[in-house]
Amino acid sequence: MADLSCQYLGLHLRNPLVVGSSGLTSSLDNLKTIARLGAGAVVLKSVFEEQIKFETDKLIESDDHAIKSWKETFNRIVGDTEFYYEEAYNYLTSYAKEHTLKQYLNLVSEAKKAIDIPVIASINCSSQYDWQYFARRIQDAGADALELNIYLLPSDFAKKGIENEQVYFDVIKEVRKYVTIPVAVKTGYYFSSLARTLLELSETGIAGLTLFNRPYNPDIDIDNMDVAASNILSNDSEYTNTLRWVAILSGRIKCDIAASTGIHNYQTVIKQLLAGADAVQMASVFYKQHFDVLPEILNGLESWMAKHNFAKISDFKGILSKKNVHNPASYERVQFLRLFSSIE
Repeated sequence: MADLSCQYLGLHLRNPLVVGSSGLTSSLDNLKTIARLGAGAVVLKSVFEEQIKFETDKLIESDDHAIKSWKETFNRIVGDTEFYYEEAYNYLTSYAKEHTLKQYLNLVSEAKKAIDIPVIASINCSSQYDWQYFARRIQDAGADALELNIYLLPSDFAKKGIENEQVYFDVIKEVRKYVTIPVAVKTGYYFSSLARTLLELSETGIAGLTLFNRPYNPDIDIDNMDVAASNILSNDSEYTNTLRWVAILSGRIKCDIAASTGIHNYQTVIKQLLAGADAVQMASVFYKQHFDVLPEILNGLESWMAKHNFAKISDFKGILSKKNVHNPASYERVQFLRLFSSIE
């Protein structure tokens, strides 16, 4: 029987199948099913920076008039109250953050008690905000690792590329000051020099890079004349961009690689591993086929390994990366050639 175990983020996984962050990983019942059906690890649904900011601001605004009234009353009695006001305001802010985060921390701690596979927490962020506070709280709740899902659309005409890129490094630096658990970064591909930027990110001390996050893309509803959501779920043909970059980066960057987006079957899992991925993250397929597809994918991987006489994952991982493939230029080619297609 093939040995599917592997190392990812310094964690021992029974296989490289990681259920990626989504709404499906926010339920304890689903997490139990994921573990029972054989996944190697799970990434919990992200806690969003925007969500925390919104809920914190809403709570503060609801009590703001009370604080101002208290300030005016206190001022009439003792004079200057700026110090006391700021202290009260900071207390309320801290309370709001803790209140918002409590449900997520409960999910982390309950998951650790209920399942026997690594639990990776996830923060979706686009600025430094206050992630050192949240990261430490998540670590204290028992998470085995933390994935920072950082995505910046470079749409600000006033910002240079280097300014957008610096946000990634700033967030990583702040979070790593306060946690000892492995940190991974899930990133997009909007960089002027993707290979160089990801290499430099890998040198910050992070344990892994997840390639790539799936951004929200807009569409236009021509009947209602409105902006609408585009396809939210990936399809099984969308893996090729990730495959290219996994292959290019494998053996070159200084951290693990998890492949993500468009991975819906065991064949694509195998392709990503051959390209050099240490693990694969899957999400959309579970919305379409639910978690019952997990054993099917694992069986397909085992059967393929037996057919090709591979006893363990490391026997074939990365053998078709750019570094190892006979024709490395095949991963670099971006212009269409008839040589590679039957299309005239």
